[in-house]
Amino acid sequence: MAQAPAMAHGTPTASGHAQAKPGDIAIGVIIGRTSEFFDFFVYAIASVIVFPKLVFPFVNELTGTLYSFGIFALAFAARPLGTVIFMAVDRRHGKGAKLVIALFLLGTATVALAFLPGYDTIGVAAIWLLAAARVLQGIAWGGAWDGLASLLAMNSPAHRRGWYAMVPQLGAPLGLIVASALFAFFAGNLSADDFFDWGWRYPFFVAFAINVVALFARLRMVATDEYSELFESRDLEPARVGETVAQEGRNILLGAFAPLASFALFHMVTVFPLSWVFLFTKESPVRFLIIEMIGAMVGVFAIVASGMIADRVGRKPLLLGSAVAIAVYSGFAPQLLDAGAFGETVYMVLGFVLLGLSFGQSSGAIASSFARNYRYTASALTSDFAWLFGAGFAPLAALLLATHFGLISAGAYLLSGAVWTLLALWLSGLREAEA
Repeated sequence: MAQAPAMAHGTPTASGHAQAKPGDIAIGVIIGRTSEFFDFFVYAIASVIVFPKLVFPFVNELTGTLYSFGIFALAFAARPLGTVIFMAVDRRHGKGAKLVIALFLLGTATVALAFLPGYDTIGVAAIWLLAAARVLQGIAWGGAWDGLASLLAMNSPAHRRGWYAMVPQLGAPLGLIVASALFAFFAGNLSADDFFDWGWRYPFFVAFAINVVALFARLRMVATDEYSELFESRDLEPARVGETVAQEGRNILLGAFAPLASFALFHMVTVFPLSWVFLFTKESPVRFLIIEMIGAMVGVFAIVASGMIADRVGRKPLLLGSAVAIAVYSGFAPQLLDAGAFGETVYMVLGFVLLGLSFGQSSGAIASSFARNYRYTASALTSDFAWLFGAGFAPLAALLLATHFGLISAGAYLLSGAVWTLLALWLSGLREAEA
């Protein structure tokens, strides 16, 4: 296996070669993941408080929100297609070209939503434009996989793998904090008419600007000759998708189901409760967005704690314990959304604590089972399918169940995610992840 040459960002080893500093890689990972999750949450929040009225005014608010969540899920269905397309680009033209095209597509699809006309202006074409932009976002997210998270894990000290495994996950609460703050600011300082007319569009412009910053930050690392050689020396190069699925299909499937508890909880404390409060209470969405920001801040600390705990007790015990705790939480917590401001706050804070502990170690939980030459592509596909199975339809399913059978049924949906996680971890015989 070839060794990486001395690197501008690395530290020479005893043999005269260099290894990437985990801290340097971590910066690129956090910037990249925060930008992706910011895009995600900007769209998710608009799916609740904007798109039902803008695109589906011909139905009641609940039905419009369900339709909006159906389009929301399209991105998750399109992500694997994006991985197939952009892995081919990666093989032929390199990671730099792949990232430029993917993030340009993501930024274009996102900023296009800022100009979306309503149904009252262009009729059913508004629905098709929203769906098309969402599919393009999903394809771009599949292409935005940069492999830095795997590179970070493989260059981290053996006794600190749990710590470095949690670093990419920090992007989720950080992205939610910024997205919620922007929507809360505009919704809280504009009249309802002004917010609905133009105020909601500004977060999408901000998302485009953040994508540009993130692109240059990631290209600074991924597109350099030094990092390209390091990726190659670690066998983190794109394999053909069909060959990867043929060789690693079982592990990809187990890897997709292993984090289902945390991925289901992810939407149960972000998108779903916002929709429930917006539709079925008289409370201002601004106040609940502030609660989400507080919960996300708690989530940041919980994710950091997951890294310290995993390095002490191991990732598998933490993932198993978190899944059990989420199962217990599912039995009582959703009902707190009908218990006023105090109940909502307890629901969110407890949820984000559990989310941080589980989600913080869910990334690449089965990656050590992949053969090294398939690890890059297999990890990308695992992430795609984990989001599809665990999160893509979660807001739609939870809201549909809760409106027909009560909030306890949304808890049952979350419980099913915990059961799948426990089953996947048991079947995988999870080792301590090496990547």
